[in-house]
Amino acid sequence: MNLPYSEPYRIKMIEEIHQSTKEQRINWIKNAHFNLFNLKSSQVFIDLLTDSGTGAMSDRQWSALMSGDESYAGSRSFDELHQTVQNLTGFPFLLPTHQGRAAENILFSVLVKDGDIVPGNSHFDTTKGHIEMRKAHALDCTIDKAFNVDDLYPFKGNIDLNKLEEVYKNNPKEKIPFCLITITCNSSGGQPVSLENIKAVKKLSDQYGIPIYFDSARFAENAYFIKTREAGQENKSIKEIAKEVFSYGDGMTMSSKKDGLVNIGGFIALNNEKVFQEASNFTIIFEGFITYGGMAGRDMAALAVGLNEATEFEYLESRISQVEYLGKRLIEFGIPIQKPIGGHAIFVDALKFLPHLKREEFPAQTLGIELYNEAGIRGVEIGTLLADRDPDTRENRYPKLELLRLAIPRRTYTNNHMDYIAVALKNVFDRRNEIKTGYKIIWEPEILRHFTVKLGKV
Repeated sequence: MNLPYSEPYRIKMIEEIHQSTKEQRINWIKNAHFNLFNLKSSQVFIDLLTDSGTGAMSDRQWSALMSGDESYAGSRSFDELHQTVQNLTGFPFLLPTHQGRAAENILFSVLVKDGDIVPGNSHFDTTKGHIEMRKAHALDCTIDKAFNVDDLYPFKGNIDLNKLEEVYKNNPKEKIPFCLITITCNSSGGQPVSLENIKAVKKLSDQYGIPIYFDSARFAENAYFIKTREAGQENKSIKEIAKEVFSYGDGMTMSSKKDGLVNIGGFIALNNEKVFQEASNFTIIFEGFITYGGMAGRDMAALAVGLNEATEFEYLESRISQVEYLGKRLIEFGIPIQKPIGGHAIFVDALKFLPHLKREEFPAQTLGIELYNEAGIRGVEIGTLLADRDPDTRENRYPKLELLRLAIPRRTYTNNHMDYIAVALKNVFDRRNEIKTGYKIIWEPEILRHFTVKLGKV
């Protein structure tokens, strides 16, 4: 008999979590204006709001925290991080930031101007926000297969080359500062981008003189899928694949709270010294001196260790296997999810789950609230609330997919927790026809509304 799979680690420390009553949860979410972001962590039993900064660090990372160098300039911990990033990516220039959106803010302050167009594969919310607040436009060039949740195409994060070339042909070169490739593609369901597609985007972009940058928050998970799904890549290491991927780009932004395996941090890595020098000025203004940015020395030290751990196959196999375990349980229950199962989260198709709700009633948000009421599980809407309003017309943007994302923190929950989540969602699925109406907006900010929006029942 073959031995069953087992995680490549053992648990050394625990944190207690406590269940609540359904009556308590119904009251809590009402007081939170039906915004899951407004809940206190003590009101949540299993927290799947995000996989960003919510994972568990290793013993080696905790050890690194103790040896961090807190020097304002020329920190040894910066040197360790710089060397690690250069080894993994090949990029010689590094600017630490306090998290990924700070990296976007600094890089886009250099590159993005009023009226610009930034094509890519389903830009995430903060990315699109940083583009649009500069009165530029993010254009989605993701392949159409990404929006059919039942299509099993293995690389649904890929960029459609015909869509991308149309952007290049129909706009002046000086209005396209770069093409952005997000790995993995969060908004389309944590779906990977193939190495073949990255090469093709690079070749096409070179023809038009357009640089390529990566949104790299989950680059290691993307490399894992290249290794396990793409022909000819199976014998390469994760680190080898990652370095080749980055060789086709001019730079990257990174939210280290994902594949850096830390609770805070980010960075920009670059090939272009001129861009680095300009970005350095913005780093000093917005974050801090260029050898610490928005990070403490101890956090840079832990990140250097985390990046190496996150690019080991054994860790990635464990991490992605757990996400797959939950996805398979939900498929067994007949619950509609984005397929194939992605790297960091399960994405539930709210339009198929609650087909009787109107789009303007935010079905994915409604599903998220119902799951919280059912079992104290917090997910996040990846749909119309997140898509925000069109900056010109101020009308709601209705994306092709309306998803409830269940993001799995790294090295944090057990498969017993996955079983609990699956059964809870099945209970909601069994009573889905009893959910008659959704929610309406009571108040919203100008941009990035899903973080702070206030909702009321329709």
